[in-house]
Amino acid sequence: MISYRALLRLDAVRNLLLAAALVRLAERMLGLALVLYALERFHSPQLAGWVGFAALAPGLVVSPLAGALLDRGGAAWAISTDTACSAACVLALALLSLARADGAVSLLVLAALNSLTAPLSAAGVRTLLPSLVPPTAFAKANAIDTSIHAAVDVCGPALAGALFGFGGASVVLVAIAALYAASCIALLRTTRYRPRSQRAWRGGLLEDAVAGVAHVLHHPSLRALALAYALYNMGWAILLVAVPVFVIHVAGGGAHADLLVGALWAASGVASALGALLVGQHGAAGRERALMALGMLATALAIYPVCAWFGLPGLAVGLALVGFLAGPVDVGVLTLRQRRTEPAWLGRVMAVSMSFNLSGAPIGFALGGALVARSITAAFAIAALACIAGALACWLVPKD
Repeated sequence: MISYRALLRLDAVRNLLLAAALVRLAERMLGLALVLYALERFHSPQLAGWVGFAALAPGLVVSPLAGALLDRGGAAWAISTDTACSAACVLALALLSLARADGAVSLLVLAALNSLTAPLSAAGVRTLLPSLVPPTAFAKANAIDTSIHAAVDVCGPALAGALFGFGGASVVLVAIAALYAASCIALLRTTRYRPRSQRAWRGGLLEDAVAGVAHVLHHPSLRALALAYALYNMGWAILLVAVPVFVIHVAGGGAHADLLVGALWAASGVASALGALLVGQHGAAGRERALMALGMLATALAIYPVCAWFGLPGLAVGLALVGFLAGPVDVGVLTLRQRRTEPAWLGRVMAVSMSFNLSGAPIGFALGGALVARSITAAFAIAALACIAGALACWLVPKD
């Protein structure tokens, strides 16, 4: 079996993973930077909320079209297009900020424009990666990919906050634009990789996009995976609301509580990277369904009762377990989805599936906000139930 070191010796794999790390770091920093920018420049929490919506919603809507473009033009080309466009949008916002010519409308428009191409990178990395490694190495490649996500979740917000605090909006936006540009450059050597097959092309771009959505909905494995991960994501979203409220309730508000929340999620991110690398090392082929189901069930126990019943120590241990278990779950979902998708459909399947995966998050955020106002313990319990429901949905995935 190929090792992690052997994978990273492959130039195309190394360049793609570097590009993925840079673009994800830029995206994670941008999400926080846009909110801080709206609050500092316009002193409007409402605008900050709408900016967050504009930075996400358009990309989810157009993701089927992005998937069709991935299958037609090649993932490397698509990722390069997104990173170049994103660099231009963020740089334009930085220049407007420096010139004091920015406004609420320009902020919303540029955030939305940046979102429109984001699915090309989000799905493109996971479309191109399987074509660069043998099938026996899918789990290891996905483990590295997942660990990159976890590392970015740890350092991205901290870096954005530090740059914003010390240099202001223009400095952090220029740094983000530079990361996007560096990601584009890192991919130059992989743009020669084209789709393996054109047999699944139906005609026009819109027709291909609709076909991608229909393919996921009618495919037993892909449909069940999307349902399971959406439910699992709902539990995570409830946690994102409940954890800060729990910490403030126990430790009081202020900077101390903010630092503690950041530290708890950072530890969870590190644990997630370790969990992904561990399952990748020992292999997941043929065991993905069990890994996902058991991981989600164990996550439910980590949330309730561990997080809910044992104060701050329990919360710390529970979130570390939640993060560690996220690695096997993510690797299992990615590997099984790649194995059961024909190469000609992979771009559309990845783009559409990622949108379905995220569909549980808005529900979780809304539900979490309503629940914590009544009972933090109940919020943890419902988050655990969502993970249990996700585990049950895993068994809807047909066996090999």
